[in-house]
Amino acid sequence: MTTMRISWLLPLLLVAAAAWPTLAFSDYHLFQLTMVVVYGIAILGLAILTGFNGQISLGHGAFYAIGAYTTAILMTTWDVPYWATLPVSAVVCAAVGFLIGLPALRLGGLYLALTTFALAVAIPQILKHKLIDTWTGGVQGLVIDKPEAPFGLPLSPDQWLWLFTFVVGVVLYGLAWNLVHGRIGRAMMAIRDHALAAEAMGINIAMLKTRTFAVSALYTGVAGSLGAIAIQFVAPDSFSVFVSITLFVGLVAGGAASIGGTIVGALFIEFVPNLADKVSKAAPGAVYGVLLIAMLFLMPQGAGGFFAQQWRRVTRRLGPAEQPAAVTDETARVTPMHLREKAGK
Repeated sequence: MTTMRISWLLPLLLVAAAAWPTLAFSDYHLFQLTMVVVYGIAILGLAILTGFNGQISLGHGAFYAIGAYTTAILMTTWDVPYWATLPVSAVVCAAVGFLIGLPALRLGGLYLALTTFALAVAIPQILKHKLIDTWTGGVQGLVIDKPEAPFGLPLSPDQWLWLFTFVVGVVLYGLAWNLVHGRIGRAMMAIRDHALAAEAMGINIAMLKTRTFAVSALYTGVAGSLGAIAIQFVAPDSFSVFVSITLFVGLVAGGAASIGGTIVGALFIEFVPNLADKVSKAAPGAVYGVLLIAMLFLMPQGAGGFFAQQWRRVTRRLGPAEQPAAVTDETARVTPMHLREKAGK
């Protein structure tokens, strides 16, 4: 009965989570929530790679940019519908992620982090290059039209885009949950925790690492596509290395190995900069840094780890008390003299 109730309750909660902001929030606040889901998907891709597989990446802003530009080019050059660009972006970013994952097999730790960081530094310059600026728009970038609600639905573009992004996010989060909690997810975490032991158990480390890189890039690329549609504009300078650093900050703030924590990380990178700007117009960066340090000091495992720890404490307190071990004839006869007799035998 409990399982049946949960199976009915979860869809109802998801419908309420999508419908309530649509009816109650302004278009601006819906745009902010849309970007929270976008950042959440991007951080989720990074969490799959770094949190669950142990491969540190400081260059996921590059995959975000590739996904955004794939959607922008398809929509502006070939008039591809916005929704049809998402699977194309997913395939393109997965392929690029797989190729990046191949040299990553020979690297690890800080060396891999620096390699991916170099990719993030290079991507804006690549997008400006004259060989492809007819597609990318060069320095000027590309402008995208925000999609209208289909079937004559009485929704504004921001309302429709929020609902569309929310549905995509639910699907991707559900797939990530199944991935992490399945056989492949256990193999990923085995590589993260002890690669030699994982290899001894028969896990193909090279194949799994490259595929994890591909899946991670796929998620972040789809997020880039959704972000481009929401913002309606892409330009090389919009995807500086700061994007990669921001995504990594969201990962750490939410908890590296926490699926739910990625939403907290997305909320952090979307709203905390605005809060810092309101607190101090002169030095918003300093306020942002102080808030980040305070959060990491109070929750060193990230928000996801902190909430999981508190939940375990609550369930232990509310759960049934442990019953003392039953006394049997055998245990009743155990005395110090009996133990000495056993030891003498």
